[in-house]
Parts: sequence; structure tokens; C-alpha cells
Amino acid sequence: MAKRDYYEVLGVSKNATDAELKKAYRRLAMKHHPDRNEGDEAAEDKFKEAKEAHDILSDERKRAAYDQFGHAGVDNSAGPGPGGAGVGDIFDSVFGDIFGGGARGGGGQRVYRGADLRYDMALSLEDAVAGTTVKIRIPKLVECTGCSGSGAKKGSTPATCPTCAGQGQVRMQQGFFSLQQTCPQCRGQGKIIKDPCTQCRGQGRVKDTKTISVKVPPGVDNGDRIRLSNEGEAGENGGPPGDLYVHVNVKEHAIFTRDDTHLHCEVPISYTTAALGGELEVPTLGGRVKLKIPAETQSGKVFRLRSKGVRSVRSSSKGDLLCHAVVETPVNLTKEQKEILKDLERSMGEGGTKHSPQASSWLDGVKKFFDDMTS
Repeated sequence: MAKRDYYEVLGVSKNATDAELKKAYRRLAMKHHPDRNEGDEAAEDKFKEAKEAHDILSDERKRAAYDQFGHAGVDNSAGPGPGGAGVGDIFDSVFGDIFGGGARGGGGQRVYRGADLRYDMALSLEDAVAGTTVKIRIPKLVECTGCSGSGAKKGSTPATCPTCAGQGQVRMQQGFFSLQQTCPQCRGQGKIIKDPCTQCRGQGRVKDTKTISVKVPPGVDNGDRIRLSNEGEAGENGGPPGDLYVHVNVKEHAIFTRDDTHLHCEVPISYTTAALGGELEVPTLGGRVKLKIPAETQSGKVFRLRSKGVRSVRSSSKGDLLCHAVVETPVNLTKEQKEILKDLERSMGEGGTKHSPQASSWLDGVKKFFDDMTS
């Protein structure tokens, strides 16, 4: 099958800059990487095709030869064939600086940063607002104590790989070009373990469960993330450990709902208190407070209690508590109570519409609506 134009593969113009080439390649490599498309041979082929195109166009001399002679000008100077880099090495070379991939330690040995970990922490609203300290247990890979992470049995040491002389890479000459690939004997480690540690079986890391105290700052909310540096999995070959990310999930509260730094709650008000006014005790996260209810309060009225909400985790500002009045219709009335309400209704009817302005206004609107329909 004929090879596609390298510029077409990357989706860039022929005068694309190095930065544009790199950006296009990273986008394609992320999309088609085999780890994200397990078992998809077409995606792996596209990944390798993008790698080949980038290798040619990112090299000034190769790009000039390609621009003048096309694929014939670069022949087999790139690609995943003999002497080419494997998929893992390709990904490390492009994304290692972003995702903590392989790097070279002393003597050329490849070291790897440990994986980051995630923990979902459920908190009550009270703990999220006030802040707390929570102990959590995290299963992870830790450095083997039997070999101090070397992978070699105690009393022995890893030997330098004879194939790559400890560099982890070997070079192969193809025409005018010298290509570098991962050493096939030590797989890029630069060392060979002849007598592996029995505790970790030569891996340098073992599974363990660690208890960690997480300090939760006051004011955290759903979706907030707490980063604990170096509490992820141990690195390989002396590489740095990853980080632990604690994701906060605040449980639903029986009384309050949260909106950023504000709290909301519904306050049931009796029929008589709403009409005549009065005073109620309402809860806050700091204790009970008195709330004055003015006469003629309607359902839906909102009373704002300043600074009774949540202090922001990112500043010293504090939100408010918003109390939503809900006028409660009396239920389970006795015969006498029903008669009293009927007397009240008759008395209010004698006053015309002044006692129920909202109902009167609504009825006028309904009448106008039907009049307009029939006109």
C-alpha cells in the first residue's frame, strides 16, 4: 500500500512550524495510542504512521529531502521496522515530560515516576464546612524493603547490561542515519538482575496498604480535589513516587442545600404566623437563631441571614443562609376549627379583594385571557 503524504497524515500545511508539527503529532498520538485502543490494529497503524511522519518532518535534513523527493528521498529512515522504536518508547519520548514517563538515571538506567492515585472521600456537610482530618487506607505499590527497590536479592546487585553497556539503548546504522532503540536484552533498564529478590520477585516494588491522614481545609465542596504529593505509587529504579488525589464528595444534608458559599433551607410557617407575623427559631451550622416573620408573609419569600453560610476555601469571604418561607396549610381540622375558618372566609369576603390581592390579580388575568381568545 502506498504511503500517505506525511503532511496529510499530521493534518498540517507544508509550511507548518516545528511547534505546529509537535502539537499535531501529540494530538494524534493521544487519540490512537494502543493503550487507549486495546486490540484495535487500525488505531495502532495510525499511531505508527503519525510517528513516522513526525520523525521525518521534525528533522530539518529529512524534511528537506522529503519535500524535494517525496518518500523516495527518505526511504526507510523512519518507522517501526528493524531498528525502530517500540510503541512504548515512542510514547515516552513524546509524552514523558507530561505524564512522568521514563527518564534516564545514573549510568543511563531508565527510571520511572510512580503512578498517581485517586481516592473518593465522602464528607458530611458539617465536616466540609468546618474542615476536618480523615484517616484513609490506600492500597498501592511501595518500594520493596527487602531489596530497597533494586529488585536484586539482598547481598547482590543488578549487573550492567552487556548489550547496551548500561545505557538502556542501542544504536543501529541504516544508510546515512543512525537509529536508536530500546535495548532488547534489558528492555531499557540498563541493568540485568541475575539473582532477583524473593520478596518482590525482582520488581523492586510490592503491594501494600498505607494509612494516610488527610487534612481537609474548611469550605471544601463537591468536586474539590486535595493533592498529597509523593503519596502515590513508588517509582521504578529510584524514580520519584506519584501523587495521591483525594476527590471530595459532600453528602446530602437533611436540612440544608449548598450553592457555592451560600446555604438554603425551607422554613415551614403556620397559616396564622404568616398572616399575623411572629418569630421562629431556625437552625444554622453555628447554632439556632431567631428569625422575625413579618405579617402578611407569602410562600416563597426569602429571608437572608448574613454570614451564616460557608466560608470559601479560597478566600476569607463567607456566604449567607437563605431561608425560604413555606406557608403550611392546616390539616386534620376539627369541626370547630373548620367553622372558624368559614367565618373568617365570610368576613374576608365582605372586604372585597383587598385581603387577597394576588388572587384577585390572577383572576383578572384569567378573565382577560379568555376574553382575548373569544374576541
